[in-house]
Amino acid sequence: MAFLNGEQRDPRLNEILYPPCDAARTKDLVRTYEPNKEFADKGHISPDGLLRYLLSVENDVLMAEKYDLHDDMDQPLCHYFINSSHNTYLVGHQLTGRASVEIYRQCLLAGCRCVELDCWDGSDDEPIITHGFTMCTEVKFREVMEAIAESAFKTSDYPIVLSFENHCVKQQDKLARYCREILADSLLVDPFDSHPLEPGAPLPSPNLLKRKILIKNKKKHMHRPGAKRKSKSAGEPVEPKPASLLEEAKEADTPSRPVSLAADAAAGEDSADESESSSDEEEDTQEVSVEQLKAKQEKGTAASEAAAGTAISALVNYVTPTHFHSFEAAEKKNRGYEISSFVETQALQLLKTKPVEFVNYNKRQMSRIYPKGTRVDSSNYMPQAFWNAGCQLVALNFQSLDLAMQMNLGFFEYNHRCGYVLKPDFMRRVDRRFDPFAESTVDGIVAGTVSVQVLSGQMLTDKRCGVYVEVEMYGLPADTVRKRFRSKTVPNNTINPVFNEEPFVFSKVVLPHLAMIRILLCEETGKLLGHRILPVNGLRPGYRHVALRSEGNVPLSQPMLFVKIVVKDYVPDAMAAFIDALSNPIAYQSELQKREKQLEALIEDDVELPDATRPEQAHPSAEARRTSVVPVAAAAVAAMTRSTSNGGSLQKSAEAAAAMPTPPPKGQFIFTVSLTDSALVEAVDLDLLRKHPAYEKVASKQEKEVAKVKKKQGRVGQMRRSQTDSMLSLHKDQLKQETTVLSKYCAPLFDTLGALVKERHEQQRRKLNDVLHRQEMELKRQLDERNKAEKKELAKRHRDKQELSRMKREVQQKHINMAVNEIQKLRELHRAKDEELARRQDETQRELARQREEYERRLTDELKQKCDKLEHEFQ
Repeated sequence: MAFLNGEQRDPRLNEILYPPCDAARTKDLVRTYEPNKEFADKGHISPDGLLRYLLSVENDVLMAEKYDLHDDMDQPLCHYFINSSHNTYLVGHQLTGRASVEIYRQCLLAGCRCVELDCWDGSDDEPIITHGFTMCTEVKFREVMEAIAESAFKTSDYPIVLSFENHCVKQQDKLARYCREILADSLLVDPFDSHPLEPGAPLPSPNLLKRKILIKNKKKHMHRPGAKRKSKSAGEPVEPKPASLLEEAKEADTPSRPVSLAADAAAGEDSADESESSSDEEEDTQEVSVEQLKAKQEKGTAASEAAAGTAISALVNYVTPTHFHSFEAAEKKNRGYEISSFVETQALQLLKTKPVEFVNYNKRQMSRIYPKGTRVDSSNYMPQAFWNAGCQLVALNFQSLDLAMQMNLGFFEYNHRCGYVLKPDFMRRVDRRFDPFAESTVDGIVAGTVSVQVLSGQMLTDKRCGVYVEVEMYGLPADTVRKRFRSKTVPNNTINPVFNEEPFVFSKVVLPHLAMIRILLCEETGKLLGHRILPVNGLRPGYRHVALRSEGNVPLSQPMLFVKIVVKDYVPDAMAAFIDALSNPIAYQSELQKREKQLEALIEDDVELPDATRPEQAHPSAEARRTSVVPVAAAAVAAMTRSTSNGGSLQKSAEAAAAMPTPPPKGQFIFTVSLTDSALVEAVDLDLLRKHPAYEKVASKQEKEVAKVKKKQGRVGQMRRSQTDSMLSLHKDQLKQETTVLSKYCAPLFDTLGALVKERHEQQRRKLNDVLHRQEMELKRQLDERNKAEKKELAKRHRDKQELSRMKREVQQKHINMAVNEIQKLRELHRAKDEELARRQDETQRELARQREEYERRLTDELKQKCDKLEHEFQ
């Protein structure tokens, strides 16, 4: 029970709402996980039972509610992060990749709720989906719609957005007809009466849009009769419009279709204003700059969409694309059903220049972010930067399982994988202000502190290699920590490596609601073996097993890491002691008492109070007053006795008597003495006076002072002996350590020498063999030349062919015998040299062995001599 409440419990939980684990709960856990029935009956748990509990679902690293549908799904659609895909149809490269219908099924089954369709006119009068002006293959639009209708709500019942990039000119009606026929009742054609397409009206909730499919396509504007528009004459050339930074949107500006008179009037007025401003811009002639060409290249084919037809426009309602002008213009229009698309470069620029306005924009309406067109390798940008600004549709290339895609899969793994994650409260409420670049605590949000200690791993991989673990955090820029925390590399052990690292501490997490911990396991070469992404606000503290995922976020069956997690509220260093005292006042009081006892050793215990402060001195009793007069009277009588015994006169006695203390004033006790009293002339007993309290008090002080001095002297002597022993021990330890180091490297040194001797011997043998080989070859060459010369000479002298042939055979045989004899001589010489080398090597090895023994013996003797010398010096 102490383990569950002390280590496994979140210290931030309220003890009334979340009571600690009691004895009954502990017994239930023991009975559930303890395999030994006798132990379970006694309330004991064995190591096997504890291991079963630590590996159970009940001890998962995340709260169980995180996996369930725990978010409020009745908020407007713009209050959610939505799992989105970019160029969904492509598999691989953006320029040469293959288009596939199956990828739509896979994305929808993976929880994606927004897919993209690039529609073009097909050659056989059937619209197609492909990446225009590239070498990518194409698929039929009808087949894609059938795949979407089949897989749309297998994983999640919440709405799907079909983002059309419509380049069709002649076949737009077929697009609309296929959407109506294939999607049937799932297609949302008309808006709800409770959520009209009017300025200021909120978007419907995901619960209201369950099992509905929304179309995002350019909408054909129905002009209000009588609306004034400025236009150029037919013969006047039209110069290219200046492309400002805020006009790099993916779709052209298309005002919504009016559904009421009020909306119609508002749409007409806004349309007239927009057209006037557009005409003014057209009048300003300007040449196309390099920046404009670059922006157009980044936007890709999205900038060349065709005008929307009436049939497809009728299907567009709550996701109406519009051209983005400025945050002020969008706020003025206040149309929640309009959505703007931003290329990542434009979105980053807006995020840097106007972060707070970007967040407020996303509170009111939706925005879609997509990769720039120069990412032809289908790489992805980091989505966390745009989640921090509240962007809902952060579209990624699902075919690339890079870090960004892994973050996306991990982020939408929770909330029952429905594809929707509710944004934090301060990113939804209009009365709250949030800056994505905040470094201090956000108003109303308690910052946190997270500590992750990697202890060990189990069954990490079937390969024999070294492994290490990294821990990263992603969130706000102030919370993001990458490439800082890495464990040691455990070599050649992937079954049960033990890391046992110091905790990796993220001291201040400004916004835990958006922060995610990424734990990754890598080979020593850097290859990823598995990882896990965990939301910070769902972590459970204590000893936990973290089951790892693959790059595609697929659970791995066996690999897991054993970690210890500590989660608590952030406390500044200056307030740490105060908070500790508040959280545990008993421990704080015990610490104070401990310090008080430690201070007692520094306070002298012989300090006496002044006499005037003592009660018995301030108000003496009658008995004390009587006894206090006795020493005075005795001193007077003694003085008189000494004066008379020494022959002094009565006058001197009188003077002595006059020198006595004056009697006490009237009203006090008067002590009278009679000269005839024999007791007055008795000698004073010094031994008796030494027993007097006054004398004993002074003597007691003397004894205490002497005892204190002796105690100090004893301490000095003891300290001296202790220091002498300590110094002697330290010197001996130092000498032993030096000897140990020397002995430790004795074997490697001499082994290295032995290996070098062998290597040198092998080199000499190889050199000797090379010499032998060269000499043999040279001998053969000379004999061959000599043989050829003799044969030529024989050919000149003998004309008879038979005789010549016989003579040649004789010469050949003679040369062979000569070559064999010479080669044998060379090899004998080589053998002798080789034996000499072997003998010299043996001698060298024996010399090394002798030197090694002598070296070790000398180390032992030197250590003994130095220790004896030290003992003599410290005596």
